[in-house]
Amino acid sequence: MGYIQDRINAKLPKALDGKLSDATEPFEASRVTAGGAYDPATGQYGTTTETWQGRWIKGSWSTQQIDGVNILATDTKRLVMQVETEWAPAVDDVVNGLTVMSVGKDPADTLWILNLRRS
Repeated sequence: MGYIQDRINAKLPKALDGKLSDATEPFEASRVTAGGAYDPATGQYGTTTETWQGRWIKGSWSTQQIDGVNILATDTKRLVMQVETEWAPAVDDVVNGLTVMSVGKDPADTLWILNLRRS
């Protein structure tokens, strides 16, 4: 990692532990993937569910970002600190009852930027 990225990864979690703690909330993410053993009785393959925990920073979309197609007015924006979780978000993951619609990164490559939608 670069110097700036290391500094952000060291300082941001500490800042969010203190005075900025009301800007965060815990999350639990899950991903269901196919590929388990084949069950001849049902004719289906099994699934595997992975889960991750962490905390994210609450955010919101600006009116300029809401386009009615990719980002709806009812969508939720959350920022996940990469240093605090092993989770690499993917579209269709479920987090706290919300579905991940898109995943981006900040320019410093320290945060995941998520667009979440009620299922």
